[in-house]
Amino acid sequence: MNIQVALDRLTREECFQILEDTGSYVDWIEIGTGVIKEYGMAIVRDIREKYPDKIIVADMKTCDAGKHETIQALDAGADITTVMAFSADKTITDTLEVAESRGKRVMVDLLGVSENKRIRELQELGVSLVSLHIGKDMQETGESTGSLFDLIQGINGIETAVAGGITLETLPGIVKNSPDTVIIGSAITKAKDPAEAAKAMKGLIRE
Repeated sequence: MNIQVALDRLTREECFQILEDTGSYVDWIEIGTGVIKEYGMAIVRDIREKYPDKIIVADMKTCDAGKHETIQALDAGADITTVMAFSADKTITDTLEVAESRGKRVMVDLLGVSENKRIRELQELGVSLVSLHIGKDMQETGESTGSLFDLIQGINGIETAVAGGITLETLPGIVKNSPDTVIIGSAITKAKDPAEAAKAMKGLIRE
């Protein structure tokens, strides 16, 4: 099970400091949407250069112009880019074609999806990696990641990541559902000691 650290609502300097502190405990590095909007593809290139052996996820949240945005992200050095599940099928297939041509991947963000019918449709389009996701705004209303796994009940052969306000306290409930990747943002990036937070989470996953 991978730990993906989500770098979002951070300055460039904060991103690099957190990665320096936590690099030995995280497997995948997510460059969050807000960071990309602030710094563009330059920060993807810079993190790629600094961490050549890490899997880098560019959280583009593409919902249109799939081909163009996927080329942008992957050619800047991302291994994985994200596209929204509610996008047109053509947008999704365009992102998949670009990624396949470069030997890279697309993660489809299920934010807002409430029926597994859409996930079955995505599989038919060729999607092999999805993110079960409760967004920042919805977390503030008290929604939790626990119910997300209902979305993939009965669906086999799809790799899953899960995101949405995960903390050390809620992580055991996530782990028992055996996602492939756990996406952790503020619980690491806003911790007093990000390295200790990442270490504790990695240790819990290894149990």
